Amino acid sequence: MQSNLNNRMKILIVCSGNSGNVSSFIKEQAESLKRPNLEVSYFIIRGKGCKGYLKNYRRLLHTIRKFRPSLIHAHYGLSGLLSVLQRKVPVVITFHGSDIHQIKNLKFSKLAIKFSKIQIFVSEKLKDIAKCKQGLVIPCGVDTSIFYSRNKIDCRQSMNLNKEKRYILFSSAFDNPIKNAALARKAVQNSGLNNLEILELKGYKRDEVSLMLNAVDLLLMTSYSEGSPQIIKEAMSCNIPIVSTNVGDVEWLFSDLEGHFLTNQTPEGVVEGIKSALNFSQQKFKTEGRNRIIELELDKNVVGKKIIDLYKTIIT
Repeated sequence: MQSNLNNRMKILIVCSGNSGNVSSFIKEQAESLKRPNLEVSYFIIRGKGCKGYLKNYRRLLHTIRKFRPSLIHAHYGLSGLLSVLQRKVPVVITFHGSDIHQIKNLKFSKLAIKFSKIQIFVSEKLKDIAKCKQGLVIPCGVDTSIFYSRNKIDCRQSMNLNKEKRYILFSSAFDNPIKNAALARKAVQNSGLNNLEILELKGYKRDEVSLMLNAVDLLLMTSYSEGSPQIIKEAMSCNIPIVSTNVGDVEWLFSDLEGHFLTNQTPEGVVEGIKSALNFSQQKFKTEGRNRIIELELDKNVVGKKIIDLYKTIIT
């Protein structure tokens, strides 16, 4: 089902829809691929675990016959494994983190790696864990048209936040066990700082996430593991201070930038990071994070072009 590059390129995005929607970073990347001669369609998987994914196989074959894709781009290992069960359409797989970090998922991801055409990892650490020498490292890009520096007071007013308080935005929902919200809450509780509140990042639309990032004093991530955390890159694009455990590619993203603080998995370490970030915020609210995102070529449109160039190495 390969087609000439002069003809329309048709990409089928295969990913989970168990959360109710396609993950924002997958959707934003897919949208960045669209060109006059490139069509993108989605195949949304319903069901959990290997057995749940396999139940989608007949529907996937039907979609392939109907859409006739030039290639399949699957996101996460199980989506990739489902996609490579058919052998007519070449498969590109992006591995995002939990599909490599979790042992129960890694074995399925390694099978998918074996039968896929191109393997993309969002961080070097994931590639190393997977022991995939031929894999490519391409983090998901940031929509810099949404995530940019805005007026802090205006954003607080828009999000109904008290202009006098100090706010920490937690990197995710409190009930996500991988994100280790207990550590973040304990650090805030033990900080000895008055007028300080930690907010949950849950249920916001994309523009609202940008407003929240610009309204708070810092972003806090205390995760046990990550791939290439999107919220970190989005916060950097908004030029706000960040405190994070050393997970995924965070150390590489931060480099030696002022206002970006790595911490360990202890309340004392997180408290130290919070105090340093608040001090930076009071003295000089804006960081140079956005410049770093541009320097690393992590704007979503730049990343999208890289991925299209990869597609062209397959489709002849």
